Amino acid sequence: MSFKIIVADDEQAIAHAVAYALQREGFEVETAYDGEEALRKVETFKPRVLVLDVMMPKLSGFDICRKLESRTDIGILLLTVKNDIVDKIVGLELGADDYMTKPFDLRELVARVKALGRRVEKKGESQPGTIITIGSLLLHLEQRTVSVGGEELGLTPKEFDLLALLLTHMKRVFTREELLEQVWGMDYAGGTRTVDIHIQRLRSKLGPDHQLLLQTVYGVGYKAVGDNI
Repeated sequence: MSFKIIVADDEQAIAHAVAYALQREGFEVETAYDGEEALRKVETFKPRVLVLDVMMPKLSGFDICRKLESRTDIGILLLTVKNDIVDKIVGLELGADDYMTKPFDLRELVARVKALGRRVEKKGESQPGTIITIGSLLLHLEQRTVSVGGEELGLTPKEFDLLALLLTHMKRVFTREELLEQVWGMDYAGGTRTVDIHIQRLRSKLGPDHQLLLQTVYGVGYKAVGDNI
């Protein structure tokens, strides 16, 4: 397995150490030392994974997550010196896929980058033309679009992945931990709140005609039920 990776960190020693560890595993790696340089290299180098420090000059890691929010072909692993759960939730809400707190073990980082690269690759393997229809809702897996009454909804990549998972397993109850693992692809202690936030946003975007589509199973998690739509 080999793919392109950008390592962006204004601490050059850290960027070089991470890049070297990944290059030893056979990956093609570019480095960047500020947010603007990282964003430019995303367009020219076209990485599958971006290892991104949160605190950088010119553009922060959060700023870059916002700008790449609609990109489903790039996985983002955030690096932060803060051990604050709020910062981690903010990063995930902005589209990051995983995070690590400095200082970190390079072997663990390499393992997480490999896993993230596999998940990004798998996202592009949805069956062509697969469409789910529930009432006036139309979800197109290949095109990654959702519309209600003919009007396309502006879903973030994580919102789409969460909705697609629930709708392709209609009536199955998922725990918050299962949804976090399958959509975000990680074991995030204390992070189930981000699932609740995404469900709330999906319900709001789906509108009143589909407010019963995503149901809470109290004490357990969530399921999709289309019978009453």
